[in-house]
Amino acid sequence: MGKLTENFGEMVFNDRAMREKLPSDIYKSLKKTILDGKDLDITVANVVANAMKVWAIEKGATHYTHWFQPLTGITAEKHDSFLQPAGDGTAIEKFSGKNLIKGEPDASSFPSGGLRATFEARGYTAWDPTSYAFIKDDTLCIPTAFCSYGGEMLDKKTPLLRSTEILSDQAVRVLHALGRTEVKRVVPNTGAEQEYFILDKEDYLSRRDLVFTGRTLFGAPAPKGQELDDHYFGVIKPRVKAFMAELDRELWKLGIFAATEHNEAAPSQHELAPVYSVTNLAADHNQLTMEIMKKVADRQGLVCLFHEKPFAGVNGSGKHNNWSIATGLGENLLNPGSNPHENTQFLLFLSAVITAVDEYQDLLRVMVASASNDHRLGAGEAPPAIISIYLGDELTAILDCVESGKKYSPAKLANMQTGVHVLPDFQKDTTDRNRTSPFAFTGNKFEFRMVGSSQSISDANMGLNTMLAEVLSNFADRLEGKKDPIAAARRIIRDAYRDHKRIIFNGNNYSKDWEQEAAARGLSNLRTTADAIPRLADEKNVALFTKMGIFTEAEVQSRCEIMLENYCKVLRIEANTMLDMARRDILPVVAEYTAKRKTEADLLMIPAMINDSEKLKSILADLYDRIDCLAIAVEQAPKVSQTSCQAQFYKDSVLTAMKNLREVADAAEKCIPSDKWPFPTYATLLFGV
Repeated sequence: MGKLTENFGEMVFNDRAMREKLPSDIYKSLKKTILDGKDLDITVANVVANAMKVWAIEKGATHYTHWFQPLTGITAEKHDSFLQPAGDGTAIEKFSGKNLIKGEPDASSFPSGGLRATFEARGYTAWDPTSYAFIKDDTLCIPTAFCSYGGEMLDKKTPLLRSTEILSDQAVRVLHALGRTEVKRVVPNTGAEQEYFILDKEDYLSRRDLVFTGRTLFGAPAPKGQELDDHYFGVIKPRVKAFMAELDRELWKLGIFAATEHNEAAPSQHELAPVYSVTNLAADHNQLTMEIMKKVADRQGLVCLFHEKPFAGVNGSGKHNNWSIATGLGENLLNPGSNPHENTQFLLFLSAVITAVDEYQDLLRVMVASASNDHRLGAGEAPPAIISIYLGDELTAILDCVESGKKYSPAKLANMQTGVHVLPDFQKDTTDRNRTSPFAFTGNKFEFRMVGSSQSISDANMGLNTMLAEVLSNFADRLEGKKDPIAAARRIIRDAYRDHKRIIFNGNNYSKDWEQEAAARGLSNLRTTADAIPRLADEKNVALFTKMGIFTEAEVQSRCEIMLENYCKVLRIEANTMLDMARRDILPVVAEYTAKRKTEADLLMIPAMINDSEKLKSILADLYDRIDCLAIAVEQAPKVSQTSCQAQFYKDSVLTAMKNLREVADAAEKCIPSDKWPFPTYATLLFGV
């Protein structure tokens, strides 16, 4: 074992640890549960629990917790000690199968969208054996699902697991109809590229907007931004490099394959990319990664920001969700192979994805909707709110031929000519990449680029799995029992492409022409979260989730309500923070400096100074007016009763008032000496590490 690998996964009760600690028959039974989805016997659970406890205590753990993912979008945990009283004044170490399988946190204090009343407090957490337990901060963390006493789902893991199962069922039906009866299951895989900003902690703590909202509500541009493109893939600064090095070590101990790290486009922005893994595990790992990133940064006097747009005028942060599906035998069903035009199985699954994304484009938009992501989508560094698929020229040409019945003639692959003898020539790819596309095919997977950097990837992947499962179910109905399934599959591919090719766009998604063309094609353009979220409860989407067994209708409605409530709460916090900073920090400084400049101008009678004095006076008056406008809007918002209408009010009135106040405050910042401005500027924040 090499130096890099000897500590990898040392804090994870993984397959290696289970083989070492569990009797052979118990290990095999547990693996059958994990791989085949069989029920877990309590006898097996008791043995597993004891082995897990012994292993965890050997690693220094003193407590255990059911680690779950409520609808807050972050993780939750309640710690219990392994120690229990023995009755004679001493203590024993105890952890049973019951402790492992079930926990009981309060279910009334988490978002439920009306499914639970305050007095209905009982909730349950249930062990997910498909995601390895791990040790964090001397605590054994057991990944679990979370539901209410009535069985309503109150987390993000359970729907994801359900979508994974239903996708497997329907994909296996299709493969069996094609004669692939050796395939027993299909699993979705994901790799989530995580973008983030690193700031100095002292500067961060000096700005209440960053502390309370995660983004700067005020801030004039720095003299230099990202216009020279010199930060992207640039040399990593020493403090950031030290952060990344410690982060790697911490993540590797937890079995998380942190593989790639680099500077992103904006100053102080960076990216971490993991190795591809099963989606459920990838979702757990991404939540854990964000938590560890914050802790490591804090230890080094830094702060890690995941807000999608913490700074106006420079790139925001996304979480590129690379997604594909594979058989339990390890075969990637979205791998085109060397002759994709002859690969009917690949083209069939590709057509299913095209169909699903077109039919449920509004649902995909909902899955990435948030107040913070609205600042990023369509801002020049992220895809627009219009959903489309990039396939590249080769695959599009192949599907054109399938539709028309023409024979496809593969283009000859060209060599890249460097023009330098010592540099090797190499074969070019058959198609370019498109970073402006929200849903781009990248060789053997799709990259869903709309997911926000602060968001859980569970929602996006649950949506993708569910909509694809529904389409595959329809494909299977058409394939099963056919004497010539390959010919039937080619007809399905033809029909799917003919009916859904409007969703394919290989051009520049940032162009105004595309916005007009997308409208002509009938594609949806849900620009904001307030516009998008109500679509979750549309009859079509409710029917999808109920048919596939992911949600009940009440659960869909509740999640819609939770998302709308969250949108309103986020904007209310931002507006109140803005008012607080403007009244207590900005106004006094601008007023004092305006008076000083007026005195100096009156004394010296220099025309330019008099003009500056009048300009400052005008800015000060505008500040008072715009603070009042925002205060009135914030006061009126709660009076709008229906949540969806309240969200629209926040979008139209409160956000507009915030934008107007920021505009004049940022103008004031440009006039005030830097040592007088009440908090760190963009120049300090973006270039201070």
